Amino acid sequence: LGVGLCATFVALVIGVTYGAVSGFFGGKTDIVMMRIVDIMYALPFTIFVILLMVYFGRNIVLLFVAIGAVEWLTMARIVRGQVLTVKRVEYIEAAHALGYGKRRIIFRHMIPNVLGPIIVYTTLTIPAVMLLEAFLSFLGLGVQDPMSSWGKLIRDGAEKMEEFHWLLIYPGAVFSLTLFSLNFLGDGLRDALDVRAAKD
Repeated sequence: LGVGLCATFVALVIGVTYGAVSGFFGGKTDIVMMRIVDIMYALPFTIFVILLMVYFGRNIVLLFVAIGAVEWLTMARIVRGQVLTVKRVEYIEAAHALGYGKRRIIFRHMIPNVLGPIIVYTTLTIPAVMLLEAFLSFLGLGVQDPMSSWGKLIRDGAEKMEEFHWLLIYPGAVFSLTLFSLNFLGDGLRDALDVRAAKD
């Protein structure tokens, strides 16, 4: 969970900043930035993360950055779409008229008003990141001793499955339950925010 939260934070910072800048400036800047996102979507990022871990070593900080750096693309698209929607509303035009700087408008007026979709997607990103980290740890490329993770516990259980099958069943079951719970939380927040937006 710790890896999921830290890597999601990295993805959140990159994605929100990138998407907000793209949506705010629009025009050619937006086109170029979104084409970069489209190109990166086509890359096999799981293989990219594995190559990073093999080349640079099994470093926990690198693991946070590597996973976060491949999970920000969808967040950038979501934020960009929301910023395109809000940048024409009256309070943003008033901020421009008052001479506020671009950075202040983006980070103090736009992003706070698109927090709903950001929060929802963040809750859905955490389980995706946890699953990727567990996959890497299962392969021996993620969290190392003396630290532990779901993937490492499942790998250890798989190695002793014939003698102590519960060492595989219990971590696998709890990990699956955690992922389902986080996904249900994200779905619930999305439904709640959609209802609130419809009422507004």
